[in-house]
Amino acid sequence: MKMKPGVELRRAIGAFRGAFGMVALFSFAVNLLVLAAPLYMIQVYDRVMASHSEITLLMLTIITMAAMIVMALLEFARSQVLVRVSTRLDRVMSPRMFQVAFEGAVKRPGASRQQPLGDFMNIRQFLTGNGVLAAFDAPWTPIFLLIMWAFHPLLGAITLAGAVILVGLTIASEFLTRRALAEAQAKNVVSSQLAESSLRNLEVLQAMGMFQAVAGRWLRSHDEVTVLQTIASDRAGVISSITRFVRMALQSILLGAGAWLAIKGEVSAGYVIGGSLLGGRALAPVELLIGSWKQLLSARISWARLSALLVDIPATEERMALPAPRGALVLDQVAVAAPGAAAPILRNINLAFNPGDIVGIVGPSASGKSTLARTMVGVWRPYVGKVRLDGADIWTLDRTAIGPYIGYLPQSIELFDATVAENIARFGEVEAEHVVRAATQAGIHEMILELPEGYETLIGESGHVLSGGQRQRIGLARAMYKAPPLLVLDEPNSNLDEIGEGALVAALAEMRRNGQTVIVVTHRPQLLTITTKMVVMRNGEVGASGPSEEILPRLIRPVPAPSGAPRVEAAGKA
Repeated sequence: MKMKPGVELRRAIGAFRGAFGMVALFSFAVNLLVLAAPLYMIQVYDRVMASHSEITLLMLTIITMAAMIVMALLEFARSQVLVRVSTRLDRVMSPRMFQVAFEGAVKRPGASRQQPLGDFMNIRQFLTGNGVLAAFDAPWTPIFLLIMWAFHPLLGAITLAGAVILVGLTIASEFLTRRALAEAQAKNVVSSQLAESSLRNLEVLQAMGMFQAVAGRWLRSHDEVTVLQTIASDRAGVISSITRFVRMALQSILLGAGAWLAIKGEVSAGYVIGGSLLGGRALAPVELLIGSWKQLLSARISWARLSALLVDIPATEERMALPAPRGALVLDQVAVAAPGAAAPILRNINLAFNPGDIVGIVGPSASGKSTLARTMVGVWRPYVGKVRLDGADIWTLDRTAIGPYIGYLPQSIELFDATVAENIARFGEVEAEHVVRAATQAGIHEMILELPEGYETLIGESGHVLSGGQRQRIGLARAMYKAPPLLVLDEPNSNLDEIGEGALVAALAEMRRNGQTVIVVTHRPQLLTITTKMVVMRNGEVGASGPSEEILPRLIRPVPAPSGAPRVEAAGKA
């Protein structure tokens, strides 16, 4: 059963209740010591001025200064405790946030990949901001109001009126800025996605002169965000200015009212200054909350969005370890739709492959070949049917545990900003023997040795220092690393030259001898001839499947040759 939204975050933050209790204790002491300044004023005006005692003045000053120093130290201590809580929360939750960002991107390919991390950052920043400190100080406002009432009911009434006005301004700030900020955040996500997509396609933009068009589109989206943020900031600024005016005016009114009461002899002169100071302090938490209202709204939106995502993507449960798979793969009545889409791409898929099978998957464009490859390795989840690896539903297996036994080469090769060796070794422990063997199988060992630092060469983000063929071969070596029992290769030879394709054919032959199960999405004749089984996809369904010697002849067609040249045979894109 799924948890309710917010439960996981509340549990994580609740683990630091001891630290928050310490902050509450420090806040109690800080607000108690706040009384030192008003009491000092009362004593100076009512006792020292009347007695002309320099010793009393000196002792009162020393005691008050000591109280001020302790208060400053406690304020610093409580802010540091909140910073430490934020840091520890980050260490505890960051792996989970990365999992959510990762699986969220898999489930929703169009969604922002950075949004969950940004939302968590907003929540962390709020925990260390003035809003939380104001929340700890707010309970003291009624206490200070009672003290003001004890000074004189008029002073208490004026302070209470100011508090009511400030609370009203807080509510007004909520209604005036909430909608604009929420829309700004939503549009900012869209704007960020557009920028991210544009940066991933720099070469296309540069080559075909698309920069201005894309930049204009991004600027329009960005302008919408800016307008909404400006509206929210303007409204918040007006409320903040009114708040400062009310607080300053209130202190002046308190001072004037106190002076009037002193003239009438209802309070002493000390209460005039002390009441003004205490009245300002009573309203400080409310003003601080208004000042941090924008941050509070942003954190609340992030909390709601992240809470829903945490429910949708539950934490990975620890599962019992199973024996290493041999590579038997079964797809039973599988139907698959793209994440977020309703229309199925694959329907009624029933396939079974055994260790040692080299399977070729062919079919026309948009027939479902790549979707089938993603489904086989557990990237896309079937909404009907099961994908079983050695009898176990692949979606019930621990991905970290099962990952080393699966090799996958997608059409779009993504390498990471690290060394060649680290990319091939999948960022685990770099075992040189296995790295070199995988690179040799992929036919890239000699090329790697020619790089400036060999296997230790940093290839940059997405491997931009390499050619398309080199990236594909390194991706292929990564898939082959440590000879996984199951390999799924989607167009592995699309960027390979004749030599590279020959090396791939030799590698497939070796995998067959090793008893590995290999599924290859391709239409190249050279690869199809090495397969033992074939699957022909048509409109998201299996059009034909069986031994290659039965299926392949149906796909071979003569290719007309120029006059005087011999005719050749080729595999069609069935």
